[in-house]
Amino acid sequence: MVILTIITALISLLLIGVVLIQNPKGGGVDATFGGAAANQALGAAKSSDFIEKLTWYLAIAVLVLCIVIAAFYAGADIGAGGEIPLQSQ
Repeated sequence: MVILTIITALISLLLIGVVLIQNPKGGGVDATFGGAAANQALGAAKSSDFIEKLTWYLAIAVLVLCIVIAAFYAGADIGAGGEIPLQSQ
């Protein structure tokens, strides 16, 4: 389960980077990190389409992994320390 958590964290960091690279309406960080070279090699439309699709795929991957991890922990026995006993009056 720790491996899934680490994978989720890495994909989340990658998603942050991809979102920062995207080119918003007023320009973006894309040109700072070599986006202009990518636009020249692939064409402006193709590189932005790739980055947009990558953003969606990474976001879906994070969502699915979070649901899987939550479902695993919901079905797992936390142990004696995980439950709070009811207090009697």
